[in-house]
Amino acid sequence: MANFSSHYGMLVSLLLTWIQIQAKVFCYQYKVGDLDAWGIPSSENPQVYTKWSKYHNLTIGDSLLFLYPPSQDSMIQVTEESYKSCNIKDPILYMNNGNTLFNITSKGQFFFTSGEPGHCQKNQKLHVAVGEGIMETMDTAPGPSSSLPASAPSYPTVFGNIPVAPSTSTSTQLISTSQLLIIGFVILACLTCKREREQFHILSDSGRREP
Repeated sequence: MANFSSHYGMLVSLLLTWIQIQAKVFCYQYKVGDLDAWGIPSSENPQVYTKWSKYHNLTIGDSLLFLYPPSQDSMIQVTEESYKSCNIKDPILYMNNGNTLFNITSKGQFFFTSGEPGHCQKNQKLHVAVGEGIMETMDTAPGPSSSLPASAPSYPTVFGNIPVAPSTSTSTQLISTSQLLIIGFVILACLTCKREREQFHILSDSGRREP
């Protein structure tokens, strides 16, 4: 019985470890705006990024993919205040490699815009909320214009080149964590039943051997 308990505990431990690994793997990569490139919205759909963010439920582990010509555009992460005023000075992050992947590692609100002068005022900006209970109460109208320098400021690239294949938000989650738990419990139940049957046969055989 002690040997069975040891195997049972080891199986539970391995199952939980596997579930944790799968939970990390089953994350989504979203191509921002579901567009071929991160850029100034068209006149037909000026609020494309605002609408896009409201219809996507982002979670920790997901990532945002910004695609753009590196010689013509960039992506910066900014504070809420800078987002509202389209202030592109002193961003939190500056990325200009043309293939920028931003990994979401915590709950909260994240604000992005182009690092090119004048682009933010033309609604090339994105606000996403990650986590339950975080409501998006802004983005109803473009922020006021602000005085901008003649050229974009120079900041260090944070992540450098990140080679990833272009994709939309159609990454498929093959199996959910709850399904994995159910499968695990079914396996454990089967093993327990098998062990009980083996013990029953052993006891039966012993009873038949008695004089």
